[in-house]
Amino acid sequence: MASTADFRNGLVIEYNNELCTIIQFQHVKPGKGPAFVRTKLKSLKTGRVLENTFSSGTKVNVARVERRPYQYLYKDDIGFYFMHLETFEQIHVEEHVIDYPEFLMEGQSVEAVVHADTETVLSVELPQNVVMEVKYTEKGLKGDTATNAYKPATMENGSVIMVPLFINSGDKIKINTGDRSYVERVKG
Repeated sequence: MASTADFRNGLVIEYNNELCTIIQFQHVKPGKGPAFVRTKLKSLKTGRVLENTFSSGTKVNVARVERRPYQYLYKDDIGFYFMHLETFEQIHVEEHVIDYPEFLMEGQSVEAVVHADTETVLSVELPQNVVMEVKYTEKGLKGDTATNAYKPATMENGSVIMVPLFINSGDKIKINTGDRSYVERVKG
């Protein structure tokens, strides 16, 4: 049991009979009336973001979760397969559990959030940034680098993101997995 004073980003709580992680919270003490905590909760089952207001001091059940290091192995018709980096145990995960599966690359390290009581995988989180090679994009024009224009680029795993005009096929770029955006070109 925890109270609203224990809220922090990433805390997993039981809310409406499902597990939710706190994405954002704000303690509010209005001039008139009791204090409260405004929260954004992400359902680990459906992925929906819910907004809720808790009265200050409300008790909530905290779920015991562990973050475990895994390595992505491969995908087949059933789902995705990962291997624990310390025990070499392999697990099978369905696509809806993975944040941004289109950026998974074979051999990539990820972090799995596992419910400690039931040993079920709640979510698989990719690193904040991934480096990928551009397989195809239209050729950029010389001198077009001053504008803030973007063009579509197909990455090595088939996903398409928007990149600046100076990016060419064969370039390696860093991509922010949170908002699917171009970060920078990677040398070498």
